[in-house]
Amino acid sequence: MTIKPSAAIRQNYNEIAELCRKTAEPVFLTKNGEGDLVVMDIDTYNKREKMLKLREELFEVEVERANGAVGYSIDDVVASMQAAIKEAIDNGTAE
Repeated sequence: MTIKPSAAIRQNYNEIAELCRKTAEPVFLTKNGEGDLVVMDIDTYNKREKMLKLREELFEVEVERANGAVGYSIDDVVASMQAAIKEAIDNGTAE
């Protein structure tokens, strides 16, 4: 964890930006000795947001399953994937 005073962002923007990109970790900025802001590079932010969204979706599915929702068997998933691949090939959209 990297902690810097808030003045550091004004004085050393490029250094902090490079640190964020290099470590893929947030930098915590303080103001008057108290936590104030968190700074991270955009790629790391986007990855974290996607991961959070995926976790939320997985949690919702688990809640649905716990409440009795019926899922799909492996055979159902395989058949669905094969049908989608066939459709893509038939429509000329597969690589």
